Order: sequence, then C-alpha cells, then structure tokens
Amino acid sequence: MSEQVYISPLTMISGPQAAEGKAVRIAGGMVYAREFAVILRQDGKVTQRWLCDSDEISEVLGKLPASVADEAQAQLTNLMLKHPPLELGSRTIRLDQPQIMGILNVTPDSFSDGGKFLDDLDAGREHASAMLEAGAAIIDIGGESTRPGAAATWEGDEKERVLPAVEYCSAMGAAISIDSRRAGVIEAALAVGAHAINDVSALRYDPRTAQLAASTGCPVILMHAPGSGEDLHADGNYTSVVFDVFDGLKQRRDAAVAAGISRAKIVLDPGIGFGKSLSENLALINALPLFHALGQPLLLGASRKRMIGALSHEAGAHERLGGSLALAVAGMNAGVQMLRVHDVAATVQARNVWRGLRDAALTDFADLPA
Repeated sequence: MSEQVYISPLTMISGPQAAEGKAVRIAGGMVYAREFAVILRQDGKVTQRWLCDSDEISEVLGKLPASVADEAQAQLTNLMLKHPPLELGSRTIRLDQPQIMGILNVTPDSFSDGGKFLDDLDAGREHASAMLEAGAAIIDIGGESTRPGAAATWEGDEKERVLPAVEYCSAMGAAISIDSRRAGVIEAALAVGAHAINDVSALRYDPRTAQLAASTGCPVILMHAPGSGEDLHADGNYTSVVFDVFDGLKQRRDAAVAAGISRAKIVLDPGIGFGKSLSENLALINALPLFHALGQPLLLGASRKRMIGALSHEAGAHERLGGSLALAVAGMNAGVQMLRVHDVAATVQARNVWRGLRDAALTDFADLPA
C-alpha cells in the first residue's frame, strides 16, 4: 500500500496576538497559521484528515503510520523554516517578506506585450529601468513564449533575443533571472550577467541544465508543468491537482538536490496556468500554504493569466490588472515569497500596503490606548 502525508496550514491570521500566541510563523515570513490539516492518503485516496492547532499537532503526528512519520516531521519542520536570502550578484534578496519579480519578455509573440521589447531595445531598456525604479527586486528575462500552442524556439534565436536584454539589465545593476529551459541559452546568459535560472520544465527538458546549475551555484526556480517534451501544457491529467503538483515539485526538488544543487538555492513554483484548468488553478491558489511544507521559498506567477479573463467576461491581457492584484494578495496572504508580475508598480504598491497592515497587526488592537 502506498501512503503519503501532507500538512497544510489553515486559519491563516495576521499575527500571533490574534490567537493569544497559539500560532506558527510560516516560513519565517509575515503570515501565521493557527490550525493545521494533517492529511493521510493511501493508494491515492484520502483516508484520514485531522484538524489540530499548534499545541495538538505533535499528538496527531503520533497517530500516523510509521511509513510516513519521518516525512510528516520533516514537513512540520519545513513549515517553520526561515529561508536565508538569495544572493544575486551584488543584490541580496530577503525572503522574510514578499519580493516582486518583473517580467521582461523579448519574444515576437508574447501574449502580454506583442513583442515590442524584442523589436525595440530602447523600449526594453526603458521598461526594465521603470520596473527597477518601481521596486522590482529581480528582472526575469525570457525569449520563448510558453503560452498554450506556442511554437518551440530554436536555441540560436533564443540567445539572440535574451542576451542583449541581459546585458542592458546587468549594466543597470539589476538582479537577473533567465527564463529558459535550454542549457546553452542559460550558460550564455549567465556569462553576460544573469544570476539565476527560471526553468519552466524544472530541469527536465535539458539534462545539462541541472549540471550547469550545480556547477555555477546559482539559484534555480523549478516550476511545475505536466508536459515533458516541447509542449509543457500536455498530459495535464490529475488524480488530485493539489496533491499531484505537491508530489511533482517534491520529486523535482529531490532530483535537483541529487544533481548537486543546494537546497538553499531552490525556489518552487506551482505553475499556474500550465496544463491546468480554471478550477485546478483556483484549487492550487487556495492551497498555496500547503506548499511551504516542501521547505523551499515559493514563487507565484499568475499575472495576467487566462484564468483572470475567464473570471472577468474574457477580459484581454491588458485588462487584467485587478485580477492580477487579487491573485498577488492571495499569494501574499499564503506566505509566498516571490511574485512574478507584469505590472510592477501597482503590485509593489499593493505589497507595501499589505506589509503595513501586517506590521500593524503585530500590535494587538485590544491593547491600544483609548
């Protein structure tokens, strides 16, 4: 019999005072959980689900089968793990608060910008500069469209697209991630100033990428996508999307560690919109706190995604700011450390207000003077 265990934080609250100290700080960030669900699956089916608070969880873990006892304890430890900052060149990216990653697409067929940053280097440079000035901690540069139905990109073309963008962002002193699944492109981008790898295939597409990440020691973002070949959206058949994505990311995390990549360098992304239906995307966003049990910082990339249009009378990509901000706040409430977005200034403003509310919540309103 196959058995799996999952520990999901529930009843997320603004601060420990709200629960008279009976709350756990999640991932060293600015969110707290008062209760937890401990879920046991056997042969793919949920057979037990316990609800407990922080005082009761040890007792609940004692009821689990021996086969999952160590994993359950590891997940509980992971939920309370404080993540060290990421070092990207001269920049230090703290992970005790949400950070904003700005998107710079240099493709001819981007769904969000129509290729204007590929054809006009000055426009791309100005856009990157504006994102940095607005408060982006990282600029994520991609030269291949990964929308459903997009044609695969030749490695040479991808290099021609991304390398000038990496160079001008590097000249600005930006922290840069290269959004690619090809080792040749990644290696060239790192050579001219990129600092991190954002691999939408989670190191599955090109076996050389894991070796490259291990040898350079650079941070790597592993995203969940069901497809294993050119089409990352293929094969999206899930028994239970939340558990399947959790298990898939756990497998890729362990594969990366086995390849020599330090766990302190690994960020995980549930892959919103990649081979997932509207209902599956919504389920994943609602379940984001669970993914802290994997013990890695989390990235949420939901900006301008088609799910927003589906919930908004098919609003076009440039009409999805409100939905993008709603999903960003949902991610922050779940303790996500990084938000990959198109609209940096608006998201930074939302983050700053959210952070102000969280800071204020550390003072119990009942103790404020009249």
